[in-house]
Amino acid sequence: MKKLFSNTLISFTSIFLLILSVSSCNPDKDKIESKEPPNLLWIVSEDNSPFFGCYGDEFATTPTFDKLASEGVLYENAFANAPVCAPARSTIITGMYPPSMGTQNMRSRYPTPESIKFFPQYLREAGYYCTNNAKEDYNMIKPEGVWDESSRKAHYKNRKDGQPFFAIFNLGVSHESSIHKSIPNDSLRHNPAKVKLPPYHPDTPEMRHDWAQYYDKIEDLDGQVAAILKELEDAGLAENTIVGYYGDHGGVIARSKRFVYESGTHVPMIWRFPDKYKHLAPAKSGSKLDRLVSFVDLAPTMLSLVGVEVPEYMQGKAFLGDQQTQPREYVHLFRGRMDERIDMVRAVRNKQFRYIKNYMPHRIYGQYIEYLWRAPSCRSWEEAYKAGTCNKAQSAFWEQKPPEELYDVTVDPWEVNNLADDPKYADVLERMRGEKERWMSEIRDTGLMPEGEMSTRNETQSSFEYVHSDAYSFEKIKTAADVATMRDIGKLDEIIGFLKDENPLVRYWGATGCLILGEAAKSAQNDLKELLVDKNADVRIAAAEALCNLGESGVATPVLIEALNEDNLMVRVHVLNSLEILGGEVAKAAIPKVKELVDGREDRGYDIRAGKRLVEIYE
Repeated sequence: MKKLFSNTLISFTSIFLLILSVSSCNPDKDKIESKEPPNLLWIVSEDNSPFFGCYGDEFATTPTFDKLASEGVLYENAFANAPVCAPARSTIITGMYPPSMGTQNMRSRYPTPESIKFFPQYLREAGYYCTNNAKEDYNMIKPEGVWDESSRKAHYKNRKDGQPFFAIFNLGVSHESSIHKSIPNDSLRHNPAKVKLPPYHPDTPEMRHDWAQYYDKIEDLDGQVAAILKELEDAGLAENTIVGYYGDHGGVIARSKRFVYESGTHVPMIWRFPDKYKHLAPAKSGSKLDRLVSFVDLAPTMLSLVGVEVPEYMQGKAFLGDQQTQPREYVHLFRGRMDERIDMVRAVRNKQFRYIKNYMPHRIYGQYIEYLWRAPSCRSWEEAYKAGTCNKAQSAFWEQKPPEELYDVTVDPWEVNNLADDPKYADVLERMRGEKERWMSEIRDTGLMPEGEMSTRNETQSSFEYVHSDAYSFEKIKTAADVATMRDIGKLDEIIGFLKDENPLVRYWGATGCLILGEAAKSAQNDLKELLVDKNADVRIAAAEALCNLGESGVATPVLIEALNEDNLMVRVHVLNSLEILGGEVAKAAIPKVKELVDGREDRGYDIRAGKRLVEIYE
C-alpha cells in the first residue's frame, strides 16, 4: 500500500478502485480486527468423549454442538492429559503437567511453589472479571485471588460495566454418576438395542442400557449448552465473546474414564470466534483441524488470546493467539492413583499411534474402585468375566497388564490389538518409547516416588522443588523403574542389584520388579527378606508382597499388618492394596487390624474405602 501511495504516477482512479476493492472485501475492518480485549466463555462438560454428531457419531442427538461446530473450529485431536477430573483440572489451571508437580494422584492436596500461578490470576491482573460456576477440584492447594467469584451463583453479568470477562460454566449432567441409577428402558430416548458396543464390552442388558442412558445424558447436555449460548446472545454479548467448549476427559462406561486409552483421554473441543475476532481464529468457520492439542496447552492459549505474555515455566504450548507455537508431534498422558487404587501409567499419542507404558503391570486394569462399581454396566461386565462368557478382548480388562502397549488408532480406534510385540512395529515402538522417556526426563516425573514417600517429603519441601534438586537421582531411579517393570527374567540379576542400592526409591522399584516377576524371582528371596526391616515403609510393603508370592507369607504377613499402624495415609492405602491382591490367608490374618482401622469411620478416606472392601470380602 505504501508503495502505491508513494508512486507519483499513480492515478486518482487507481487509488479509488483500490480503496473500493479493500472496502468490499473487508467492509468493517475496525470491527473485524478489534483491538478491544475479547470476552472469554468456557463451557465444560464432565466425563464425555466426542459422542456428537459433528464428530461423526450418528447415534448421538446433539444439534447444539453440531451447530456450534459449523460456526466455529472443531479439534479432532484434543486430549485430556489425565483421564480423570481432578488431575485434569490441575493440568488446565496451571499449564503444567501434574507429574512434574506431584499433583497426578486423584484428590491429593500437596503444596506447590508460589511461583506456579493459576492462569485466571494473570487474566485478573490484565483487568478481566473471572468467574467459575462452580467446580474447582484442582488436586492442589488453591492460591488466593484466583477468581472474582467461584460459586453456583458466579456469573459474568456481575462484572463492572464494560469490563471484559472470563467465565467458566461446568456442566455435570453427563457425569459418571448419571448412570448409577437406571432409568426404565421405556423412558429412554435412545434405544439400547441400537447401541453399537465397543469390542471390549460384553453384550449384557446392563451394558446396553447404560450406554443408551449415557447418550440420553449427552442429549441433555446439548440442551444445557444451548441455554448458555442463548443467554449470551440475549445479553447482546455473543459478538464480543470467544466461546470455547471441551469435555473434561473421556467417559463414562468402564474402561474409559480413569484409563489412558482413546476412550478416557480423547475429548471434544470446539472454539467459536465472533466476526470481530476472526483474526484470532486458526481457520474459517466450520473447519475441522487435526492439530494435536491437550489440556496443558489451555492456560498458555488463554494468555495468548488476550495478549498476556506466557510465563516461561508453563509447559503447555499456545495453539491460538499471537503467541501460538508450531503444532506438536506428540501429546503426553498419565495415570496415577485412582481413588483407593494405586497405579502408574505413562502414555504418548501422535496422530496415528498411542504408546502406553504400564509401570505396575502386575495390577489388573479392573481394580475395584467403589465409585466405578456403582454402575450396573461395570458390575455386569465383571460377572460376565467370572462366568467365563467374555472373549479375549473383553477379558483383558480383568487380567494383568502387559508392560507396554502400542495401538494404531487410525485402524483400531477402540485399541484392542496391541502391536507392542509385533516386529513390524519395532521402530514405532522404540520411537514412541523414546519420546515417553524424553518427556519424563524433561519434567522430572514425580511419579517414580511411591505416594507414601511423596507425602512424607511434602511435609518439608514440595515435590516440584524436590525433583528439581540434586537430591532426586532421577535418571538412576527411572532406569530402575524401566528395567524392573518390563517383566523380563533376563534382567533379574540387575533387579536384585537394585534391592541393595543406597537409594530407597531404587530399592522400591527393585522390590516391585521382583513382585512383577512372581515365582520367577525366587533367587531374590534372601535379599527381599532383608528389606522387611527397611527404613522406608513402601519398600517394606513391596518386598513383603513379593515374598508372599514366593511362599514366604510367614515372615512377610506381620510386616504388612504392622504397616496398617503407619501414620501416613498413603502407606496405609498401599498396604491395603497389597492385602486385597494377595487375598487368602494373608488377607484374613490382617482383618482384625483392618476392622480396628475402619470401624466407626465414614468411608470418605481412601484407606477406609479399601479397608471396608477387604472386610466385606473376608468376613
